[in-house]
Amino acid sequence: MSIKQEKRIRRHKKIRMNMHGTKDRPRLFVFRSNQHIYAQLVDDGPGGHPSKIIMSVSDRDLKPARAGGSKKGKKSDVAKEVGRLIAKKAIESKIDKVVFDRGGTVFHGRIKALADGAREEGLKF
Repeated sequence: MSIKQEKRIRRHKKIRMNMHGTKDRPRLFVFRSNQHIYAQLVDDGPGGHPSKIIMSVSDRDLKPARAGGSKKGKKSDVAKEVGRLIAKKAIESKIDKVVFDRGGTVFHGRIKALADGAREEGLKF
């Protein structure tokens, strides 16, 4: 594992010490790789119970829906669409408030675009 990955994991552990998702207000966890972006709504459960994934969305879910099929567009635009999609699914499931977990990455670029897309669809952080 590279030093960069180790630092991100260390930052995420620090963030997670104070952040907890519940059934009423789940944690919106975002993971970004070089090519893809993933978002999950997670119920961390009480105490030491294991986390439960309520729903998940990734840019891979958008591929057939994109214009041109194989054309991706800008990564930040794709991330914004992922944010919109997870927000639509959450609101359909009667979840309108979430705790935003950026996964130890900087709140900038694709992470910010995903958050903005979710906010546009009515999700509250």
